This record gives sequence, structure tokens and C-alpha cells, in this order.
Amino acid sequence: MKILKLRSSYLAAFLLFSQCGHAQNNKGRIDFETYNPPSSLVVPEHLITRAKFPFIDIHNHQGNMPTQNLKILISEMDKLNMKTMVNLSGRNGDFLALAVKNARSVDPGRLIVFANPDFSGIGESNYGNKASKQIEDDVKAGAQGLKIFKSLGFSVKDNKGSLVAVDDPRLKPIWEKCAQLGIPVLIHTADPKQFWDEPNDQNERWLELLTQPGRKRSVSDGFSWEALIKQQHNLIKNNPRTNFIIAHFGWYANNLDFLGSLLDTYPNMNVEFGAVIAELGRQPRRAKQFFEKYQDRILFGKDSWVPSEYTTYFRVLETEDEYFPYHKKYHAYWKMYGIGLSDAILKKIYYKNAIRLIPGIDRTQFPN
Repeated sequence: MKILKLRSSYLAAFLLFSQCGHAQNNKGRIDFETYNPPSSLVVPEHLITRAKFPFIDIHNHQGNMPTQNLKILISEMDKLNMKTMVNLSGRNGDFLALAVKNARSVDPGRLIVFANPDFSGIGESNYGNKASKQIEDDVKAGAQGLKIFKSLGFSVKDNKGSLVAVDDPRLKPIWEKCAQLGIPVLIHTADPKQFWDEPNDQNERWLELLTQPGRKRSVSDGFSWEALIKQQHNLIKNNPRTNFIIAHFGWYANNLDFLGSLLDTYPNMNVEFGAVIAELGRQPRRAKQFFEKYQDRILFGKDSWVPSEYTTYFRVLETEDEYFPYHKKYHAYWKMYGIGLSDAILKKIYYKNAIRLIPGIDRTQFPN
């Protein structure tokens, strides 16, 4: 009931927001979404639909891989010059084994599957052994990494019904097993901080929260944003032998100096920029400096599988284009600028860093 009321209130606010703008159009006023004129700026444009080098997408989701027609997927990957996709939705057990089998039967090496741990039974005396054994079995079945969804910290509960923190010590056998097996852990913790802030004209994500009210977060839901992020950093610190890939730049793509300080502090921390390319595209000079300094710690990630949206990523990374649109206005109402990375750095971002962290990638698919 509480959620329903919340969604209703946001819907009402959105309708009022839209109606007010449209109602006053005749008075020379217009709402934010309607006002989207084509730019009169004349500058060089490079609409890149295919990456300059073959690349590995470290962050993607294919939820039906055991039965999916993967030939169609690989055909779409070829158009983008995506040589390898990492499917983070591999689950575990029989589902994962069938996903790996289907992927390898179509085109070995093109599709990598990460396992997802089973969090049921946390608090039971044998949970650690059970969870680490499942990961070991999944790796034997073909998993090449582990993915932790944001449900850890949001909704995962122990056997007594208590919310489980990201850095809960009862999960340590999982991270130790990954270190032992030499596989990375790609972890998504929390959401953008603005989802916890008041949805008003001081919030850059206001339009997103109006149109996607289910994304609004509250401290009453559980941990605060600050607590969740601190838990993630504790996890990295407390498990120095485990290689972590932090999804979405750890929600610090808008504060690269602080993100850099984390990378300086934790040598086992790496990042990928799925769904936050808009933050990098609005600060091209600072972002380029960051990529140059941390070129060995950044991996290419996209998240949602929408082939047409990769153009924005290629254009930000490869060109020095100015003032071009992002593909979702509710994510970014501002314009993008190209970073213009060198070929040497592009190769690291596109594939070399992933090859270093993920075991079993066919290196022969990629240039030196």
C-alpha cells in the first residue's frame, strides 16, 4: 500500500509537471521534455556504429541463455565489433551449466558466463561451505567469474530475516573461493545517490524519478546510500586477494578525484562504466586525465542490451566530437563530448584489461 501511494504521488506530480508546461505554452512557456530543438552548432561529427577495435563487454545480461538462439545475438555483436560478451545473469547449478553448454555449442569464446551465488541460508552453520562449493562447481561447469547483484544490501536476508550487509563476514568464504580459483567478482552495490535525495528541482535525477518512480530509495528501506557504499569499500579492503570489478564506476563517475583515491588505496579494485557514460561525456578533459592515469584498471561495460546505444559509448571514447546528445534524456539532459582516447588506451579498455582479469579468454581473437 505504501509503495502504491508513493507511485501514485509521483505520477500525480509528473502529470502536474507536464500539464503545467503544456497549459502555459500559449503564454510563451514550455515544459522541459517538449523543448528539445535541433542544435544549430556546426561542428565535426563522427557517428560510430562499430568500435575501432574488437572489444569485450564486461557487463551484459542475457537471462535466457540456456534456450536462447545465440546465433542471432552473435550476429548483432559482430555488427558492433564486439568479440566477447560477458553474461552476468548466469545464475548457478543446472541453469548455468546449460547456459555455458549452449554458448559453447554456437561459437566457443564469444560468450562468457558469470555465476551468481546462492544467498539462501545465510546464518546457517554450513552456509559458507555450501556457498563456496557451489561456486567451485559452477567454475568447473564453465563459469569464468562471479556477479553480485544489488540485491545484496537491498533485499538479501539471513535465516533470521535480518537484512544482510554487503560486507557481512558470513560471506567471506565466497570471496576467498573466488581468490583461490582466480576469478573476478563483478559487484553492483546501491544505485545513484540522487535516488535517495528529495525528488525536486535540485535533483539531477528528478526527471528519471518522475518517469521511473520505482527507482526512488529511502533510508527506511534499509541501509542508507552512504552505508551501502562504505560496506562495498570494506569488502574490497577486507579481501585483498580477490579481484573486484566495481559496476557503474562505483557511482563515483561524477567525482573522479574520489574514485581515483579509491583505486590508489585498493590495488584489487577495478571499475567498469556501464550506464554512466553520460557522466564521463560531460567532463571530457577530466575524464581523459582519469583514463590516462588509471588505464589499467578500467573495463568496458554497457549493462542493458540495446545495440543502438553503443554508438554513444564509442563516440565518447574514440572521438573528440562536441555537443552531441545522449540516448536517454531522463538519464542525461546535458550534451556529450568525446574524450578521444589513444589507440593504446582504447585497446586496454576494450579488451586487454578484461583478458588480464578473466581467466580463459581466447587471446587470439584480439590484436596485440
